[in-house]
Amino acid sequence: MKSILPSAWTLPQRIRDRLGESAGRQRAMEAEGHLLLVLHQPPTAAEPERAGRFFWRDPAGAWKSNACGAGIQGLKSHIDEYATKIDKLEDALQVATSSAALYAILRELAPLARTTRNMLVALQQARELCPADRDLIVLRDRAGELDRAAELALHDAQASLDYQVAYHQELESQRTYEMAVATHRLNLLVALFFPIATLSSILGMNVVHGLENARSPQTFYMVLGAGLAAGLILAIGVGRRPAPASHSQRKPAPPK
Repeated sequence: MKSILPSAWTLPQRIRDRLGESAGRQRAMEAEGHLLLVLHQPPTAAEPERAGRFFWRDPAGAWKSNACGAGIQGLKSHIDEYATKIDKLEDALQVATSSAALYAILRELAPLARTTRNMLVALQQARELCPADRDLIVLRDRAGELDRAAELALHDAQASLDYQVAYHQELESQRTYEMAVATHRLNLLVALFFPIATLSSILGMNVVHGLENARSPQTFYMVLGAGLAAGLILAIGVGRRPAPASHSQRKPAPPK
């Protein structure tokens, strides 16, 4: 079976036999003084597969990688990629105000936080397998800081999204309450005038009021104006904004 490691690497066969056709989970392996770190490149939501990166430390302490350059700087560059991506997502989180934007950040943060945590575990294993390597101690601590930063950013993004959902639910609840109050007021008006309208339609109340023979159009406009004024007063009364149903239903301040 063809090895997924570079053919020029002179790793012990014991290590090569522990690798399959893909990188698999992040981990550290040691044999005959050789250390192999199997890590993943920073993940994205659009790529469910995790691309592996391999970092080899020979018995003399020299590092090589298949993707990030030679020397311990290659492993540092790999960790710096995680730091850069976490920083960008934290900056995006600061300006995100919509549920869609927060969800997009969560989709990126969730796999990133999980992969960062597993990278920390692999570096801790490498630290235990090579206790004399000071660079591994520094990089392990750096990975621990990134793990905490990713977890905090993930928690903040989830909390912001939960707030957005609760905020809009509260607004919708208040609108529903206002519509119920307005409907109740209209029902009261209908109950008030329905008997009069029914009796008028049954009995035909053509009462003599003195305006039957009015010839001036001003009389018509005065009656029309009085009717419109009365309707306007009723509309203002019915459309008056009701108080919140309870203290908990008051509109919260919009998220910043």
